[in-house]
Order: sequence, then structure tokens, then C-alpha cells
Amino acid sequence: MKDISEYNSGITEHEFFSFMYDKVMSGEIKTFSKLKELITPVLREKSIHPVIMKAFQLIKSLNWGFFANIGPGTHRKLWKELVVEDRDFPEAGDLKKTLQISNLYVAMCDIHGYTKFCMESRKNLSMMHTLDWAIENEIRRISTSCGAISQRERGDEMVIVAAGATNVLMVTLCIIDYFGKTNIVGDPDISTKRTGNAEALPVFKITAGITGGNTQSPLIITERGNLSGFLLNSGARLQTRANELSPKESRVMIAKQVMMNYEKENAVNKCILAGNDSLYFFDTGHIEFKGVMIPTCEVVFDKKERYKEKFSKEMTKLFGSIRDNLWEVKIFQDLMELLTKVIQCMPKFSITPRQPFQGMQTIANESYVQLCRVAYKAYCVDEDYFKAVEYLHFLVEVSELIPGFDRLVLDYFKGVADKYQILLDAYESHIDKEVDEKAEHIFHGDHYKTWLAAKNGTQIYEKLRGIGRKSKEITKKKNLWLSMLAANKEKMEFTLYSGKK
Repeated sequence: MKDISEYNSGITEHEFFSFMYDKVMSGEIKTFSKLKELITPVLREKSIHPVIMKAFQLIKSLNWGFFANIGPGTHRKLWKELVVEDRDFPEAGDLKKTLQISNLYVAMCDIHGYTKFCMESRKNLSMMHTLDWAIENEIRRISTSCGAISQRERGDEMVIVAAGATNVLMVTLCIIDYFGKTNIVGDPDISTKRTGNAEALPVFKITAGITGGNTQSPLIITERGNLSGFLLNSGARLQTRANELSPKESRVMIAKQVMMNYEKENAVNKCILAGNDSLYFFDTGHIEFKGVMIPTCEVVFDKKERYKEKFSKEMTKLFGSIRDNLWEVKIFQDLMELLTKVIQCMPKFSITPRQPFQGMQTIANESYVQLCRVAYKAYCVDEDYFKAVEYLHFLVEVSELIPGFDRLVLDYFKGVADKYQILLDAYESHIDKEVDEKAEHIFHGDHYKTWLAAKNGTQIYEKLRGIGRKSKEITKKKNLWLSMLAANKEKMEFTLYSGKK
């Protein structure tokens, strides 16, 4: 092989490409800028520019990994964000390695039922191959149509990178449309209709987690073009949370920044989703991940789920009270208001609890609301914390039995109830000590004798102690409750955690 400087002495285009091919394949040349340095003596020869671009495509395929298929024509926004464009060759350049860019987004998607489908299709390999083909090819096609790039990870997982909040939401919902045979997006320019053998595939549900739009969340591109960094990991955690909330149906959880940027992008020129009011963003509070609090939203795209709008105000109030640690009264009050609103928005139901409660054999919408009122009065008016927490636990039990009860509301409800139980346990030990000290003033005559005897009979003792706890002789109950709250302040901090402990 001749030296590149000998090009003018008769080297052919084939020999020229072979020269570059050897350098790229050996790993000596991994970037376009290095390639240009190598061939500087012949850059002025316009006739070899197509050959140089072929060498660039080889560099991309070997070293750009996840981003090997992007180009300025098919992925204009991504190209601008990810590539240091060459001055002389605008369709070539070098891939950036560390990105802290506000308009870069990552979606992590997972297909429900993939493993089960593979197990059931062991005797019908053509169906398995069809699903694999759809994941590998159709999702790439849909992603490109939305200006995004996608890659399959570990069987049924898909990673999507886009350069806009609108783009990342569009591609995620188009994937849901394709696998779910729905028409959420309805964009005539992006086909999500199955064709060929894919039409025979069953309906699959998708869960997704989307992050991005924040310069404080870097995305790292490795030497081999693979992805890593907080942006990728937090997207995976949001997808896991979507799975937890919706193990059987499609659900999309996003960082709140994605919602805010989507609204900015569509403030004037609306995309088809914004124009048709296809999406509602339901505040889902903060999720803790590796010491970072991520404000989150659920993307509500199913019209049957839009009922959540009716109690979003109450949900947001509860989130605010939890964030400010307002355990004294506000959290309990906001929780009761939220539960009441949720139940009033739900279809009629009739639930039979495991055991009757306060003489109630069944619980319906109206009786559930009444239980909330009693619990509120016990806590906020009567300062009967034992009764209030008892009602909380019963309402949790009932809520778990109600078909369609919102899983996110239930998760927060259970978390708040558990925290009040911690507080009640501390309160109980202190108030019972005071009951023992003042027993002769609380119980009179035969009752006091019974009290003393009852210490040997636990069941009677517990019943009488319950009477003692409510006695007017026990003063400053609220002060004691608040002192327990202060003493257990750290234990009362409450967030939903996502990720490994």
C-alpha cells in the first residue's frame, strides 16, 4: 500500500478506501477528526470526498454504538445535540462523549408479558421470531419517524433517546399504539399499524420511564458508543415505578421537567398530541433515587383514566403537606379529603371486609366517605389518636379490596398510615404510663378494684386501659402527641423510594 501522499501519483479510489479501511478496522482511527488529519494532503481533491464519507460510515458503525444509525437527515435534532459537526463535511463529525444538555431525553420501555409469551411460543418459533423482528425493526422505524433513536436491551427492554420532550413522548406513545393496537397519537405521518406476520401477534402492554431536559442530569457516551449515567438510571427507575403501579396495563411515568418542557415546546406551535388534548399530566409527587428527589408525573393518555383530573388538586395538597412534614394535622386532613374525593369519583362498589367493623358488614361509597369523616373527627376534633389510626388501617384494608382503586393513592395512603402507627406506638407507651400513675383518680370504687385485679387478666386490662386513655383525667393529650411527633421527627420523614437500598 502506498503512502497517502502518493495519491496524486496514481493511487486509485479503491486503494484509497482500502488504506482508510485498514486504519479504521485496526482501531488506529476511531474518529472522523483523526481520519481528516491522516488524509490532509488529499482533502482538496473533491473527487475522493464520497470515498471519505464511506470511511466515515465505517467509523460510525464500529464506534458510535447506540448512535450508529443517526444522520443529519433522519435525526436532525439529535445530530445537532450529539455530534461535533465537521466544518468541511457537514454530514460527518465526531460523537460527543459526555453530555450535559438540557434538551436531551431518555425513555426506558418494557413489554408486559414478553417472558410468558416466549414460554408459550416454544412450539411456535415463528411467532417468537416475529416479535423479535418487530422489536428490532418496527420500533427502530417508528423511532426514526419521531426523530429519535432506539435500541433493544436485554430481551424486552428498549432504550430511546430523543432531542425534545415532544419527540420522546411521541415515540413512547407510538410504541404503545403499535404493541397495544391503539390509536393514542393518531399522526397520519407515523404509521403504527402492524403489517405482515406482526398482525397475528397478541396485544402487549408497555410501561415506560422518561427523564431528561435538565443540564444537571448528564448522559455519558462510552468509547464504544454505549450509554451510562444518571439520566439512563433514573429513567430505568421510573419505568420500574410504572411497572409497580401498573403490572398489567400500559403506564408512562416521567420526570416533571419533561412535562414542563413539553408544555413550553407546544405553547405556540402545537403537536398533534397537544392539539387534540390527548395527554393529561397527573402529579405523582417525589421519588427518591440514590439520594436525589425526582419530582414526577404520570402521563395519562387513556380517556378512561382522565377521572384522575378530578382529585389532582387534593393529591397535590397532600404531596405539599408531606414534603413540609406537616404531621400535626394537615397531612391527616389532606389525606381524608383526598380519599373522599377519590371515592366520590369512582363507580359504585360494595365491599365485604374480612370482619365487620363498627357493626358494618359491607362498605359502599357512601359508608366509606362516612368512615373518613369519623376518622377526621377522631383525629382533628376529639384528639382520639387511637381511634383515628384504627380507622386509617381499616380504610387501607377496604381500599385494597376496591376494584380500580388508584394504586398511587393507595401507596401514599399506606405509607402515611404506617407513619402514624409509628407515632401512635410512641404515644401509647407514654400515655399508658400516665394511666397507671393516675389509675386511682380515673377509676372509682369497684372500678379501681377491678383495675388492680385486671392487671392479671390481660383482656380486661386492655379494655379498661382503653377507657383510661379517653379519660378527662389524662390532660394535655394533644401536647403529648405533639411531643412524640417532635421526638420521632426523623422516623416520620416519608418519600416513595425507587431503586436498590
